[in-house]
Amino acid sequence: MAEIVIDGVAKHFDSVEALRHIDITIADGEFMVLLGPSGCGKTTLLRMIAGLETPSSGRILIGGTDVTALPPARRGVGMVFQNYALYPHMTVRENIALGLKVRGLDRAKIEQRIAFAANLVQIGEYLERRPRALSGGQRQRVALARVIAREPAVSLMDEPLSNIDAQLRTIMRAELLRIHRAVGMTTIYVTHDQEEAMGLGDRITVMNFGHIEQIGSPDEVYGHPANAFVARFIGSPRMNLVRVDRHPGAAMVETPFLRVPVPDGIAISPEVLVGFRSEDARPGAAEEGETEVRGQVDVVEHLGAQIELHFRTEDGQEVVVRRPRGENQWREGERIVLAIPPKSVHFFDAGTGAALTVPVS
Repeated sequence: MAEIVIDGVAKHFDSVEALRHIDITIADGEFMVLLGPSGCGKTTLLRMIAGLETPSSGRILIGGTDVTALPPARRGVGMVFQNYALYPHMTVRENIALGLKVRGLDRAKIEQRIAFAANLVQIGEYLERRPRALSGGQRQRVALARVIAREPAVSLMDEPLSNIDAQLRTIMRAELLRIHRAVGMTTIYVTHDQEEAMGLGDRITVMNFGHIEQIGSPDEVYGHPANAFVARFIGSPRMNLVRVDRHPGAAMVETPFLRVPVPDGIAISPEVLVGFRSEDARPGAAEEGETEVRGQVDVVEHLGAQIELHFRTEDGQEVVVRRPRGENQWREGERIVLAIPPKSVHFFDAGTGAALTVPVS
């Protein structure tokens, strides 16, 4: 296993800046998720760690060794691709064994590693089948087994669950965590799915337009977003951000549809985004110190155990509230008031998007 240090890495494709001065340290045995929208640079960064792309500047260290100029085969990494990359004419056993044969391991050692990896990912009964006879989830397990059998110091995964259905993805997430805990490989996992990121990562690196927006645990990036982009990107539904263009006094932000007490020590400009999560708002008048939002119900979604209320403020901004099923019955067109406790309210600069404060504890 190994620590990974990404030190000032940048990447240019002609005049296009794909990555801008990336600094990340990933601890030995850590499960790090690179999260961001398509085109943010996360796969490019993963390919540079694997040795499939060369940085324009900066360096990459694995286990204390500078591998920036080393070929992929000498880096001690294993990669799980989005499309599985299995050889269709080979059996599962042969697919897993191929890399071990190339490395010169004897037959007994190869069989031992195949048995261990196949048992770990639960594909022992499929070893004599070819990939075309397997489901998407089974092929993904084979791709994982191939990496595990090699016993690399680092495992790199590029959206490995994107080609399987939603229900199976949930099962496979749990399997990935079980396998990671059993093997303990340092793992870097690329995804654009924030639910996957929250469920899998020890930490999450949120990326956008080739740079890092925030690095932190799932609780940190969800509960204390560094800026409005992270606030919008993390969470389903995403954080509500209500723009306020004016306020009458230092102690209160107030408009015809919103009243927000301002925490001590924070300077609120005329343009501010007031943020809160859908689960933190409750219908009813605000008590002293709470934020109050007023609007009209636009759409009611019944989602089994929960209800989502989509409503609009008087100036047309949309807010989403998630409440338990059966708590109340709201009708489209009904006017309601929401209350949000002070610890759940976030403030962001409307121009830069930077967080102005974090919720008080």
